[in-house]
Amino acid sequence: MSHSIDKEIEKVSKTKEILMLLGVIFIASNLRAPLTSVGPVIGEISKSLALSNTTAGLVTTIPLMAFAFLSGIVPKFSRKYGMEFVLLISLVLLSIGLFIRPLGNIVSLFLGAALVGTAITVGNVLMPAFIKNNFPHKVGSMMGIYSVAMNLTAALAAGFSISLGSYTTMGWKGSIGIWLALSLVTILVWIPQVKKKKEDTVKGNFAVEEQTVNLYKSGLAWAVTVFMGVQSLLFYCLAAWLPKVMQTWGMSVEDSGWILSYVQFAQLPMTFIGAIIASKMNNQKLLAFVVGILFMVGIGGILLFRTEYILLWCILIGLGSGLAFSLSMLFFVLRTRSTVQSAELSGMAQSFGYLIAACGPPIFGALFDLSKDWMYSLLFLLIMSVTLLISGIMAGKDTWVK
Repeated sequence: MSHSIDKEIEKVSKTKEILMLLGVIFIASNLRAPLTSVGPVIGEISKSLALSNTTAGLVTTIPLMAFAFLSGIVPKFSRKYGMEFVLLISLVLLSIGLFIRPLGNIVSLFLGAALVGTAITVGNVLMPAFIKNNFPHKVGSMMGIYSVAMNLTAALAAGFSISLGSYTTMGWKGSIGIWLALSLVTILVWIPQVKKKKEDTVKGNFAVEEQTVNLYKSGLAWAVTVFMGVQSLLFYCLAAWLPKVMQTWGMSVEDSGWILSYVQFAQLPMTFIGAIIASKMNNQKLLAFVVGILFMVGIGGILLFRTEYILLWCILIGLGSGLAFSLSMLFFVLRTRSTVQSAELSGMAQSFGYLIAACGPPIFGALFDLSKDWMYSLLFLLIMSVTLLISGIMAGKDTWVK
């Protein structure tokens, strides 16, 4: 009888773990695809709505501004209402935003972008803490799975953006609107997490933990923040503008979309392997150094050789981006002692970090508008790569925020 009960308990526990794993994968899949699907069709959007390059950059920048201004308050809502419930509400907001964004006018485009950004902010901040809380002995592998799911869908969204627009016969509206289907499925997958017993929710865990660290006085926390912000700036600048740069240099619209996908696909092995390796190291200084070098060589190659050897430059940038993203997510876990601190550091780093990142796409576009040459935009990214290297070495120290 006792053996039978134990087997039943084990079966229920295994089912809950599988549902949590599916939830992590599906939410992660919604956190980049709605943004990377925009880059390949940014020219179509600009032409359709008569937008300048700088204004068109706001389609990507508005979500980043949401990340910047809302990340800091997400942990407070999580403590009050429970992490799972807040994530569910964010999925509903995401669905509304994805429905509104492609309606075909400037107001709906920017309002939808704001809702999409608000929803993604919640997932960005809470998922690392959710993983730390629910998979404490599998942090490296689970962060790897989370990162791979996010970047795989991001790559597919960029690569198939033009084709999806043609397939749906809706052009750019179909390219960026089709991701509504994924968000609706994710809501169904996530509902079981909200139904969990109160004592199993993160809300309960938050109630018994105390946050005693003033992160704003921690040099380590600021290093993590700068690293988070600069790696995001590099990613979103490339996601928004790399296809347009390639098109200016003679590449076809469809091929330019796949150029961004090459970067995304190159990220995948590093987002998974990098997270596991980094979690087993005493410090991550060497990995941060490698990240900076990969970005500098890749961006420098594009600057010097343009479309020549472009696959090589995309692979180097992708490897650097994948490792940088893994490190930025892991720092929230490895540089903190508790789930509370993890969520708070995640909120701080993503709030100020995305404020840094939000400046990237419009600056990149504005530099071209002023000079009619992509050289200055790419030099801007090279400078940011050096900043990434320095902040990463500082954030990679083997210690906790104090």
